[in-house]
This record gives sequence, C-alpha cells and structure tokens, in this order.
Amino acid sequence: MIKNIIFDFDGVLVDSEILVAKAFAKYMHNFGITINDRKFADYAGNKTVQTIALLSEKYSIKNQQKFFDDIMHISSNIYKNELTVVNGANKFLEEISLNLYIGSNSTKEKILDGLNRVKLDKYFKPNQVYSFDLVKNPKPYPDVYLKAIEDNKLNKDETIIIEDSVVGVKAGYSANVKVIGLTAGGHWHENRDEKDLLEAGAIAVTNNYKKIKDIIESY
Repeated sequence: MIKNIIFDFDGVLVDSEILVAKAFAKYMHNFGITINDRKFADYAGNKTVQTIALLSEKYSIKNQQKFFDDIMHISSNIYKNELTVVNGANKFLEEISLNLYIGSNSTKEKILDGLNRVKLDKYFKPNQVYSFDLVKNPKPYPDVYLKAIEDNKLNKDETIIIEDSVVGVKAGYSANVKVIGLTAGGHWHENRDEKDLLEAGAIAVTNNYKKIKDIIESY
C-alpha cells in the first residue's frame, strides 16, 4: 500500500519547464539561432547550468557565465509573470491523503517561492522540500530522493515518485523506488514520445493526474 509520494517540482507541480524553454529560445534568437521552444523540452529535468554547458558546446557560445546570468534574468521575469500549476495538480493534492514530499533539481529557495506563487505552499512545509543544493549530486543521481527517504524514514515499497523527465525517472529508478511518468506539463507537446520515460524505468506513464490516483490505488 502506497503511503508516500515524492513529487518532482518543475513540470510536475508547476508548469515551469515550458517557461524555461521559452527563455532559452528567446536568448538563442539573439545569436541568430532560431529554435522552437519545444526543442528545449529535450533538456527538461537538467539543472540550468547543465543545459547551458550543452548548448554552449553545440553552438560555440564562449562566455557561459554571461549566458547563465542572461538566462536567469529572462527566465526569472517569465517565471514571475506566467507560472501556473500543472493541470490537475490542485485537485489531486486536495483529494489525496498521503505523506507528500518534493525532490527536485531546482534550488530550495526557488521551489518555496514557486509554491507560494501558485498557492501550493499549504500542501508542503519547507522540511518536506528536498532540492539539489541539499545533496552532493543532482539527478540523474538518486541523491535527492534518497535523502528524502532517509530523513523521513520512508519505506521504499510504500513510496511513489512522480516525474516528468528522463533524468528524473532515472534518479527515481536508481533509488529503487517506483516512478510514475507524468506528461501533463506544457513541455510535453503532442510530438514527444512518452516511451522515453518507460525506457528510463517508469512503471507507467500518463498525462492525467486522475489516472495517477488510479495507479497509486492499484498498489
């Protein structure tokens, strides 16, 4: 019987991955590089610095620090004005009566700010929020999930992780916890193949929070 859920944050609770993609697309346009923001969905789940390193190498952008600073400025403005809850998350959180945690590749400060902005902070106290800056290695390493499990003495067999990215699913799978893939976020456009999440180790994939409830109740 499942008693605990650990949510990824970006793309699972808040629809922020698509906003980050917009920021990158806008920035790359300054270099005369036109890339549909959907393309940046391929980088979902990575830390921003990891995405910047990959793009800098691919497009020969030499000043990575300026790249990082500019992206943080652009994405911060978009984040403040356009952040929304992933479709179905509010209702799911209202109805579920399990122990809730967050395990994310974002910083704790950003997560807490995001929860407050979309009014999900009533479901998660600060000590229920785990972020990459609290552990040695970010996802796809399992560190953030293992810390949440160890700190709260959770039974892995009674725990489900909800993830939206290959990086995140791999982290949950490496932690030896069942992972459900969620494709309800805006970055999961119609041409993306959800089989990537299954191949990474998810036990099931759905674009609907109601179906997540059904999956959890089946265990």
